[in-house]
Amino acid sequence: MVKIRMARGGAKKQPFYHVVVCDSRTSRDGRYIERLGYFNPMARGKEVRLHLDVQRAEHWLNEGAQISERADKLLKQARKEAAAQPQVEAAA
Repeated sequence: MVKIRMARGGAKKQPFYHVVVCDSRTSRDGRYIERLGYFNPMARGKEVRLHLDVQRAEHWLNEGAQISERADKLLKQARKEAAAQPQVEAAA
């Protein structure tokens, strides 16, 4: 089964996660099929906290991929940010 989940990176006490599509049998930080984006929970200032390709995530979900709970929350957050983004550009 194909899953959308997070793979941990970064240094000790400084987590950084890649949101990836992978086979459910691979290890957490092992081989993946496609990288959809990243999540940086330690982002400060103008650093980007979440970057996710929503269209590719939708593609994989339509193909039958299962999504983890945390990745699902991040996807919903990315959808909300993507919906708000064009309105800000139009006002500017």
